Amino acid sequence: LDYTKEKPYLDEIRELYEVYRGTKNTNERAAIYHKIDSVSGLASKWAIANEYGRMLAELGAKGTNAFTSDEQTVYINDVPSNQIGKWLTIEGERFRHPVVRLFHTELEAVYEEKNRGLDNDGVEESEVLSAALFQKHPYGTHTTIGTIDHLKNPSIKKIEEFYSKWYVPNNMAVVMAGDFDPDQVIKQIDEKFSVLQPKPVPAFTFEKEAPITTPIVREVYGPEPEDLQIAWRFPGVNSHEAKLLTILDKVLSNGTAGLIDLNLNEQQKMLSASSGAQLMTDYSVEYLEGNPKDGQSLENVRDLLLAQIDLVKQGKFDANLLPAIINDMTTREIRRYESNNGRASVMMNAFIHHTEWTDVAHHVDELSKITKQDIVDFANQYFGNNYVIVYKRTGEHRNVTKVTKPPITPVTVNRTAASNFLKTALAMPIEKVQPRFVDYTHDIKEVKLSSGVPLYYLHNDENSLFSLYYVVDLGKRHDKDLAYALDYLDFLGTNTMSSAEIKKKFFALGSSYSSSINEDQATLTLTGLESHFDESLALFEDLLANAKIDDAALQQYIARTVKSRRDNTKNRGFILNAAMQDYATYGSQNPLTYDLTNAELQKLTPSELVDRIHSITSYPHHVLYYGPKSSEAITKTLTTLHKTPATWKTAPTPVNFTFQNTEKNKVYFVDYDMAQAEIVLLSKGMDHYDLKEAPVVRLYNEYFGGGMASVVFQTIRESKALAYAVRSSYIPGNKKDEPYYINAYVGSQADKLPETMHSMFDLLNTMPRTDALFDQAKQSI
Repeated sequence: LDYTKEKPYLDEIRELYEVYRGTKNTNERAAIYHKIDSVSGLASKWAIANEYGRMLAELGAKGTNAFTSDEQTVYINDVPSNQIGKWLTIEGERFRHPVVRLFHTELEAVYEEKNRGLDNDGVEESEVLSAALFQKHPYGTHTTIGTIDHLKNPSIKKIEEFYSKWYVPNNMAVVMAGDFDPDQVIKQIDEKFSVLQPKPVPAFTFEKEAPITTPIVREVYGPEPEDLQIAWRFPGVNSHEAKLLTILDKVLSNGTAGLIDLNLNEQQKMLSASSGAQLMTDYSVEYLEGNPKDGQSLENVRDLLLAQIDLVKQGKFDANLLPAIINDMTTREIRRYESNNGRASVMMNAFIHHTEWTDVAHHVDELSKITKQDIVDFANQYFGNNYVIVYKRTGEHRNVTKVTKPPITPVTVNRTAASNFLKTALAMPIEKVQPRFVDYTHDIKEVKLSSGVPLYYLHNDENSLFSLYYVVDLGKRHDKDLAYALDYLDFLGTNTMSSAEIKKKFFALGSSYSSSINEDQATLTLTGLESHFDESLALFEDLLANAKIDDAALQQYIARTVKSRRDNTKNRGFILNAAMQDYATYGSQNPLTYDLTNAELQKLTPSELVDRIHSITSYPHHVLYYGPKSSEAITKTLTTLHKTPATWKTAPTPVNFTFQNTEKNKVYFVDYDMAQAEIVLLSKGMDHYDLKEAPVVRLYNEYFGGGMASVVFQTIRESKALAYAVRSSYIPGNKKDEPYYINAYVGSQADKLPETMHSMFDLLNTMPRTDALFDQAKQSI
């Protein structure tokens, strides 16, 4: 609002932090922090909290965010094409001369982010693995968010020095994909960013890691279910070894026909198993991960995973897997390029990894030249006892330091104020864009197959991929067994092909199938390359019609399901977001509990489940197709291959669940070993969907709790520094006759909980009125 008046306070805060970080005495530190808090309150009178977010919201930008990982910091926006000029004006100003303000409250938000990591066993497991794998390189010696000691001793001076050193145009890229004229936009970028001057950027050097000669073993303890990770180290992303590693990783696991897929997951030798390759500039990493079945030791999981590496070293995999992998990678690449985000991420990675664009463009072509012998030789050269293994065991956290809540006086956020820059930027003229809305009677074509099944058709004129869906009006509320039948299908073959052979065939065709089920519908999905559509559909229909009983597969599947249920009782995300929310919404009789008991699971027979698979398309359903084929061609193919009955089956009467009234406050709680407390607040609203209220609901969500510029975020996080993640939305039911619910969430450090909840209830009960923010919410929509 007035930088001349604000600057003396910011300078004082900067110097106070330097004194603070050099002081060891606890009482003296507390006194300095009290001073920081006091001066920050004075400085905040001249600050407008998160005005950047408000600007972007008013442009109609979506997904405004940023992330930092090992090698990059990336700022993200999805901006309407007619707002590019304004957006570049804002970005050019943002990077011109950043001023660090409202610092101590934002630092608390980072503490909360750190706490979320402390509560995540997977984060600790990953950090321990990286530290063992990279004992000299920052990939392992540093974590992105830093240690608690780092956060306790911050330095605004060092932040400013860091910015000045690295945020220079010769170390930055603007990566854009979308609907714009590149020549025009490049001129705008030149204009808006010309104030940034290049500086010499220090070359990054590192001490080479010593070879690992014997396995490095680590253990991690936490309340979540057990698993393990194994990792090997390789040369970086631009090396020939990285290309070989990319293919070898897909030989191990590609989600369908890899050795781990077929030998471990298909045969259900553990709860789940996977592999993954992480390609970074200086080094690459190959990971194996496994989760044990009931009664299975992590050591046995380790041996099974390592045995798959031995099979590669011995050449015991089908050479035809390699062209199938290339087919699959081609499909994935085409699908990735369907979105602006996918296209931009490819360019971003090329910039970060210093990869020539020609190498990116010809990447899959180069991979197609790799032979089976190349992979075998590579595996024998690089995979030995040179790995790191981390056992994640269930138990109490060890050596977890909880962050103490500092006394923070809420700062002024000046919701109604606007800087002169904002006024100028938003006053810039823009070209009006006329939205093009989908016309369901024109854009989507409905055709009746000869069987009477409706086909909804949409032509894909972008690429050579297809997506086909059979949507059946039969769900969990109709039939408890159906979900298990669809899962069971994944382990079944036919009279002519084994399950493994079917998966290999789909993979070779560049196609894949899957199934999903909700309360009211089941969906069977087939996707892939249009050139193999007919063959893929024939294979899919044959599997649905002729799936063959496998009793051993069912018994293993049931045992794994029981173990997964037990694991869910240790999974805090499942407890809060599935079990507790269902209980709060419906009571004890709810969609989660309307399920087969473990005893009922044990009584399932293979014939029951296979009968359900064979008959699923005997119930009324419709077909959705998106792909390059003409509607006439797809209709002809489906008429020939899609099997339907002479008489349709009638679905069982669905069970209904009762939505609980919320006239009185109730608290449901689960005690869990964690640094944060996570709270969801549910309150029943209108009892059915109302189209006339839709704009009001949308506006309420945008204004009150929908993003970084909302009242909830500004108050709980920006002003009071009580939480990292906070939201509140008014959400309609899944169907038009189901009620709305207010659904609010906050994740807060446990000792901040009373103050956090008081603030949250205060906002929910007495929503603040800010006309400027309200108008901005309208403009954003």
